Amino acid sequence: MSAVLQTLSQLGRETARIVLHASCVVCGEELPWRARMASCCGDCWRSLPLIESAKCDSCALPWSGEAADASFRCIDCAADPLPVGWTDAWGHYRGVLERLLHAFKFERHDWFSDPFADALHGLIAARGDDDFDVVVPVPMSRTKLRRRGYNQAELLARALAKRMHKKCDTSLLMKRGERKTQSLLARAERAANVRGAFAASKRAAEKSILIVDDVCTTGETLRACAQTLLNEGAARVCAITVAKAS
Repeated sequence: MSAVLQTLSQLGRETARIVLHASCVVCGEELPWRARMASCCGDCWRSLPLIESAKCDSCALPWSGEAADASFRCIDCAADPLPVGWTDAWGHYRGVLERLLHAFKFERHDWFSDPFADALHGLIAARGDDDFDVVVPVPMSRTKLRRRGYNQAELLARALAKRMHKKCDTSLLMKRGERKTQSLLARAERAANVRGAFAASKRAAEKSILIVDDVCTTGETLRACAQTLLNEGAARVCAITVAKAS
């Protein structure tokens, strides 16, 4: 029943967004309903700082080398790569994209899950690698979920799984209790903060799994999630996010 109510609530907000006056969450200008991407105007959407260079295949950090070199790893990942087949990201976590993700994450702009999922689906299509059994969002603690009302990574994972014709399974990976917010911690503290923070179902065994999140900063959350799934016997884990922080 809660899923039905959540869907109805989202439909209600979407209807109100289309019918009533709305402003772009970035520039504040009025949103013409035919020239918008969710609650972002066309001009701001076109100015998104997308990653057009090559990226580290472990953490998706952009670099200035040849785009064809898919085996590049950044300095940190060369020494200690994430336990993933690959990680990909759509844009730089700054400017317009940072503002949109803040609205998506904290201001109940749920409808961004669709255009963001379209973008991630495009990345996967460009890779030519959609050989996954299941799509899994980075989980949120029950306390934080009750407080916020939704997990933006889950909304994104469900929308992406639908486009990929895959199952989204929110029960394969769980968050153990409340931890400090990663974004408020120094880089050196983040790995310790998520160590042991997740638990995986034994049903992860032998599955090829795609982890979905909104932002990858240092990659420690993705590392902890992937390692937890691998510890339960997952055959392969890859990760994809909307943005990568430099």
